[in-house]
Amino acid sequence: MKKLIVDRPIRIAVVGCGRIAKNHFAAIEQHSENLELVGICEKNQTVLRENIEKFGVPGFLNFDEMLNTLDIDIVSICTPSGLHPQLTILAAQHGVHVMTEKPMATRWKDALDMVRACDTGGVHLFVIKQNRRNATLQLLKRAVEEKRFGRIYMVNLNVFWTRPQEYYDSAEWRGTWELDGGAFMNQASHYVDLLDWLIGPVESIQAMTGTLDRDIEVEDSGVMNIRWRNGAMGSMSVTMLTYPKNFEGSITILGEKGTVKVGGVAVNEIQHWEFAEPKDYDDDVQNASYQTTSVYGFGHPLYFKNVIDVFRGEAKPETDGREGLKSLEVLIATYLSARDNKTISLPLEY
Repeated sequence: MKKLIVDRPIRIAVVGCGRIAKNHFAAIEQHSENLELVGICEKNQTVLRENIEKFGVPGFLNFDEMLNTLDIDIVSICTPSGLHPQLTILAAQHGVHVMTEKPMATRWKDALDMVRACDTGGVHLFVIKQNRRNATLQLLKRAVEEKRFGRIYMVNLNVFWTRPQEYYDSAEWRGTWELDGGAFMNQASHYVDLLDWLIGPVESIQAMTGTLDRDIEVEDSGVMNIRWRNGAMGSMSVTMLTYPKNFEGSITILGEKGTVKVGGVAVNEIQHWEFAEPKDYDDDVQNASYQTTSVYGFGHPLYFKNVIDVFRGEAKPETDGREGLKSLEVLIATYLSARDNKTISLPLEY
């Protein structure tokens, strides 16, 4: 692995200036004492010019040219998901660290290639899972780690959002298998991440998916049944067809000694919190809930902080490439189950 960066700002470049990029630019600005934006890469010339003027840094239409021109420590990849692998591998070959949005890839082999390329290049691969940093989920994670539920019996997740046809028509790559993925892979990816992060390794999955209304290649709705290795069972229901707007993003955990539901539009409200044995931080539950109109949450600056701390030698990566593989493995198993109409056991073949 490359040397630590302790005596100067970390030089970062952003690749792709679409919807999620604004969260990255905002996080970079918030951490301006430790991060220096040195470049932007974007294939849309109009969008590229706008961001060059806004941030006053060099801009590039070609990623390879940017890597060969600038002195970059890490690239932040905000492109369509299907492009993450080739960009990650190219950066790793140039000895540049990578931070990529979710999902890390749309294909299992591509994700494995990303991890191997970064290992070979001696660089970090960070996979952004910013929802883990939400105050509501941090409390839930603490309760699980302290085994306050006792044995966990049942887990249910709902992602009832809406994406109109105009959303998919806004870019050619949206709603495609190759570059985007469907409701599970794209919109509900952070919720799929909670299955392993909170409950533990998944043993098997049964799923059904459907394209019920939108004119797209991928699913706009789906359900799956899950069995964990610890014996817990559960389900996940996802749709992008909710009328008339995003309605709910929630997780409910039912255990031997506890029941919790974190809901709201994007797991931003602790709606039920009850355990057999009280703890002092139970009083923090109401303060952890927050109002939001954004399904992205507010975790990007906190995620960037961990990346900075890793470069400074003060922390380990919260979600590296191997951690990112866990949720992608569940996603791929979901699609295999739906396609072949059978139960898929994990782990997949490596």
